[in-house]
Order: sequence, then C-alpha cells, then structure tokens
Amino acid sequence: MQTFETTLPGVLLFEPRRFGDSRGFFVETFQAQRYAAAGACGPFVQDNLSRSTYGVLRGLHLQYPNPQAKLVSVLRGRVLDVAVDVRRGSPTFGKSFSAELSEENGRQLFVPRGFAHGFVVLSESADFFYKCDNLYSPKDEISVSWCDPELGIDWKIADPKISAKDGAALPLSQIDRLPEYEG
Repeated sequence: MQTFETTLPGVLLFEPRRFGDSRGFFVETFQAQRYAAAGACGPFVQDNLSRSTYGVLRGLHLQYPNPQAKLVSVLRGRVLDVAVDVRRGSPTFGKSFSAELSEENGRQLFVPRGFAHGFVVLSESADFFYKCDNLYSPKDEISVSWCDPELGIDWKIADPKISAKDGAALPLSQIDRLPEYEG
C-alpha cells in the first residue's frame, strides 16, 4: 500500500495495492500492523456502512469528549471526502483536506481524533465504509455546519441533500465544546 501525508498533520491518504486480472481483483483493505506503522492507530472497534444517493452530504461530524478516529473508504460509487481540524490551538485549526474516494481508485482516508468528517456523493449512489476506533456515542456527537463560510469547503455540488440535524449545525466559531490541540 502507498501512504500519502496530507496538508493536515495526522490525516493520511492510503492507496492499497490491487491485484487484478480478467476475473476481477483482490485487495487487502486492512492489516493492523501495517496501518499502525503508517500512523493510523487502532484498535478499531466498530465498522459502519452507509448507502447514499447522488448529492447527499453527510457531515461535518465528530465526537467529543469521547472521540473517534475513522478509516473510511468507498465500496461502490464515488464521494468527495472531507476532514477538518477542529482542535482548539492547532496551527491548522479550521483548515480542511478533501479527496475523492471511489471504488475505482480504492483510496482510504484516515481521519484522526479531533477532526470533523463529512462526505458528499458524486455518483448515482455510494456505499461508504467506516472503521472506527471508538464506539458511537450520540451524547458526544457534534455537528459543524457543512456550509460554514470560514471553512470555505468546495463540496463540488451546488445544492446538496442534507439531514435536518446537519442543516441545524452551527459554524465552527460558535461551537464551545471542541477538543484541544495537544501538540
């Protein structure tokens, strides 16, 4: 697998190696020692799968004070995946990184604890897979406004479909309960 550092320290982009022929392909999607050595710490304790249609935007979400790191990938379809540093005091606070993840490119994004995460579907539909290093905790979930002008994220979709919860999310500057940067 190839590992690429991104513009946000700790956010990693992976390209697992595919072995293919006329019958199809094989890919090792996770191997604990290899991913830990690259900086994607675990152990991962929960897997999630979502299916969404074109234009659906999910995010920007994080958990605090019981944070989750996520290793995400697309099993079918294509998405624009986004990570935002929301750790108070971080040199990259409020900065984002985005990458296209698809079944064709096989890329994975590691989103560490302290980062908000979201994605928008660019294909007719997409199956989105998450490996999480902590259990989902509804009481700790925080939503950051996907359209916060200070974040300046180009979602590549003019009028995304969002949930009522995501539509009510506050801009980052108005959220009091955020993790601290531990340098």
